[in-house]
Amino acid sequence: MKILLVDDHAVVRQGYAALLRALLPEVQVIEACDGEEALAKALEVAPSLVIMDVGLPGISGVETTRRLLQRLPQLRVLFFSMHDELPLVRQALDAGAAGYITKSSSPDVLLDAVRRTLAGYAYIEQPLATQLARNPATANALDPRLQGMTQREFEIFVMLAKGTPTRLIAERLCISGKTVSNYLTLLKSKLQVSSHAELVHLAIDTGILRLGDRAVG
Repeated sequence: MKILLVDDHAVVRQGYAALLRALLPEVQVIEACDGEEALAKALEVAPSLVIMDVGLPGISGVETTRRLLQRLPQLRVLFFSMHDELPLVRQALDAGAAGYITKSSSPDVLLDAVRRTLAGYAYIEQPLATQLARNPATANALDPRLQGMTQREFEIFVMLAKGTPTRLIAERLCISGKTVSNYLTLLKSKLQVSSHAELVHLAIDTGILRLGDRAVG
């Protein structure tokens, strides 16, 4: 059995690949760093499961999933992301994903998610499943004001709204601080806000951010 692990951060990807090999020694783990490579390798090796990050350079994880399932409709896709925003989870599920868990999950949760999705079941991490059940309107789709953003823009928008420092955003996404600042300028223009405070208010108003969700430090 083969699992394709897709993540653009090499250290993160290699770490989780090693974990999967330790948890599932009978499984062959293949790695891909972006959507294009994932598409090529999936067609080449025909994996049983793809573990997909959301924020990929170029083709987003959501769009990569759509394209994969168009070509390999029996394929199972499990999203594995640092993001837990309901509209993003809904986008992944609407693209055809069989499951969604966060990178804060324990190895036991990851193992359970892999086994259940391989067995043909859907798997959504319990806190996310509870939120989806309680907030169907919020989870259903992005607010029209946010629909013009790319996946990477949305990812940075969420982190900025949560108060994540520019330095940490740059580190997490492996981009420069100047690039993050450029994204902030672009987002202000796209979203028609003039300040970081207005950006935060927009995130709250559209249901992306709840009061009390702001990051510390």
